[in-house]
Amino acid sequence: MSYSAAKNSQMQKKLRQEAKALLEQGKVDCIIGYEPGSLKHATTPLITKDKAATERLVINPFIVNNLSNFLPYTKGRIGIVAKGCDSRSIVSLIQDNKVKREDLFILGVPCSGLIDVSKVEALVGKYRDEIDDISRQGDIITVKVGAAKKEFSLSQVMFDNCLACELPTPAEYDVLLGEPTSPIGAAAESAGKLDELKAMTAAQRWAFWQNEFRRCTRCYACRNVCPACYCKRCFVDETEPQWLAPMPQEPDNLMFQIIRNLHVSGRCTDCGECERTCPVNIPLRALTRDMYDIVDELFEFKSGMDTKTQPLLTAYEVDEAEDLVK
Repeated sequence: MSYSAAKNSQMQKKLRQEAKALLEQGKVDCIIGYEPGSLKHATTPLITKDKAATERLVINPFIVNNLSNFLPYTKGRIGIVAKGCDSRSIVSLIQDNKVKREDLFILGVPCSGLIDVSKVEALVGKYRDEIDDISRQGDIITVKVGAAKKEFSLSQVMFDNCLACELPTPAEYDVLLGEPTSPIGAAAESAGKLDELKAMTAAQRWAFWQNEFRRCTRCYACRNVCPACYCKRCFVDETEPQWLAPMPQEPDNLMFQIIRNLHVSGRCTDCGECERTCPVNIPLRALTRDMYDIVDELFEFKSGMDTKTQPLLTAYEVDEAEDLVK
């Protein structure tokens, strides 16, 4: 399915109808979706029990949040809007028994990729408030600033994880709001920083990450936005024993990210939320995507693909012991 604003509009209309009906019929207690944000070219999560509020629900190229992050903390039966990567996070949470499938009504959104406004800002040299319009038709993004218009290709303005997305159409849903869509197929363009790091020596990579994590403020935005970081008490908050110093400093900042990356391995769906929310722009996806690929290579496992599949490293075949113990 090629992208068009008209198809987004049709999905949005169907979403509002479905969400309102679910609340009116008592099939769900609340709806989790997107509404216009306070910033231009942005959306914000909407969690509502009010059927009238469903008229604020939107589907556009800026629905960036992975809404599955709210599920473990929301009570009752939930209707949730889910893109491809979001649906995989939902499946992963089901696999880990953090949510029950029967408590969810998934409104699936076939996603043709989302626009990274920070990339647009860099390309046109303007802040989002100065940009009058960002629109997409097919594979062309048109940016309007005053009377001037500029056109860019998808690979220039899409989020890197969108370019590498393997499942843009949710595999798990109750209602699919539009026609299934195919991957963008620009994985090579999405791997720029990762390829750059792999070309370095081990010493150069270590120096790179040391420098990056000197800038970390330990705000924990990456942890708090991650659907796979669902522990009620994170290891960094422990005091007996204390694993890491509470104040931000390079060695502990780096250790936090290494341990966090290991904790979410086999659960990360490459949604890119950790990197998107980092206030100091540390390229965190270079870490998480590399782990994602390593898990796939070693275990032939991709997270969130099937609710009946057991989580990584929670099951094994008897014949696996023959290879492990020699």
